[in-house]
Amino acid sequence: MTRVVIVTPVHNRRNITLQCLGSLHSINRTGLDVHIIVVDDGSTDGTGDAIREEYPEVEILQGDGNLWYTAGTNRGIRAGLSRNPDYILAINDDSVFDARFLQHMVRCAQENPRSVVGALLLLWDSPDRVFQVGARWDTWYGGWRHRHDLTTKNVPRDPWEVEIIVGNCVLYPAEAIRRAGLMNERFFPHYGDAEYTPRMRKAGWRLLVEPNARVYCQPNAVPSSLRTLPFSSLVERFVGNRRSPLNLPILFRTRWLAAPSRAAGLASFLIYMSRLFLKGIGLQTDWPDRLVAR
Repeated sequence: MTRVVIVTPVHNRRNITLQCLGSLHSINRTGLDVHIIVVDDGSTDGTGDAIREEYPEVEILQGDGNLWYTAGTNRGIRAGLSRNPDYILAINDDSVFDARFLQHMVRCAQENPRSVVGALLLLWDSPDRVFQVGARWDTWYGGWRHRHDLTTKNVPRDPWEVEIIVGNCVLYPAEAIRRAGLMNERFFPHYGDAEYTPRMRKAGWRLLVEPNARVYCQPNAVPSSLRTLPFSSLVERFVGNRRSPLNLPILFRTRWLAAPSRAAGLASFLIYMSRLFLKGIGLQTDWPDRLVAR
């Protein structure tokens, strides 16, 4: 039996969390010994009690509301490693899983030694559209550049190598975690995945996406226009709020640590800031994506 521990941090998304666990409950587990750990980071909406009632086999670790994504995931991984698994699967709870997704991910990892495997992420309201898969580093763009042209019809049929795997659904060999350490929760309280798999890649682990492992994800919320926000809100987003996707210290560290080199990290951050400024004053909406043949 291949031992897999599934880890997810949750906070006040009771119905979404239960939907996720219901989906995992129905997956094909042939040849797999699966244990699920939920890190409930101080939910006040009854998430923990609902899990205990509907899925008593799920292990719940309790947080106080200050773990956020990275420390919550790390806490689950630590507990998972104590069970001596072959793999740790880190997921987001806003996901619905194809019945055989884990079979495909484990097989891919076993057939490709020293590999970390990501699922094919799809939008649950547009299930043919690929979501946050196949990003590539582009210094002159300002960092990671996501592809927006991928669908279930034009992705490779076999696992393919990528430069980064976002943390929505990632299968880590336990050995990879023991060698690389955990996510950096000090520098990245809410976006620890942004530098984690690039760190593993630099250490010699291949990053693969298994196209047959399909996971359906909730679309990201559309942020409000910066031009409509008062100055105090801008300061809060750029500096004060460590959970903001626009927090500048975190954005800088992400590029500094994940870039191919320190020079590339610094240059990409300056370019990103220039783009952000132009966008903020209405001179530029976005840079056109350059499609890269695969």
